[in-house]
Amino acid sequence: MEPKWLEWAKQIQAIAQTGLAYGRDVYDIERFEALRELSVEIMETHTSAGKEEIRLAFAGDSGYATPKVDVRGAVFREGRILLVRERSDGAWCLPGGWADIGLTPSQCVIKEIREETGFEARTVRLLAVMDKIRHGHPPDAHHIYKLFFHCEITGGQASGGVETSEVEFFGEDELPPLSLSRNTESQLRMMFQYGRQPGMPVYYD
Repeated sequence: MEPKWLEWAKQIQAIAQTGLAYGRDVYDIERFEALRELSVEIMETHTSAGKEEIRLAFAGDSGYATPKVDVRGAVFREGRILLVRERSDGAWCLPGGWADIGLTPSQCVIKEIREETGFEARTVRLLAVMDKIRHGHPPDAHHIYKLFFHCEITGGQASGGVETSEVEFFGEDELPPLSLSRNTESQLRMMFQYGRQPGMPVYYD
């Protein structure tokens, strides 16, 4: 579970963001702005990031505060799963990333697979919807839902992208060092289980 200070900072930020979106009284607006600044100060105290960086990345959204959405594609070939090596940390993960405005979740994951692996693909079914907080990831400044899709390759060829340096298939017993902010070993093992038992129900939460 994430540290209490991070949980509090995220909750305060969400209250402030929603209050600023819907508040009309000038004094309430001042209070919500003060709450947002408090959330930034909490983050600054416990991280190495500066205030402006925190404001942009953590406290820069507007409107009603909602979780962000991350999509991941599980692609199998002869019992092995497709992973990409992230340039940012040198570790491996399922192809995927943030969901884009204007695209459906399945369109988003197909786009990510194309950009990160060079393969064209299609979605087969939704496998899991996970709250990132509950699945062993390192703490994150955002509240994130992760959508995992079973996908099949329809064309293209393996090639790295702007954010990825390598593309490779791995067996369940030969997993490389994983990018834990993106996926955990238990999540990948769950994907292998879906690969072996395609009739399993969708996992959620």
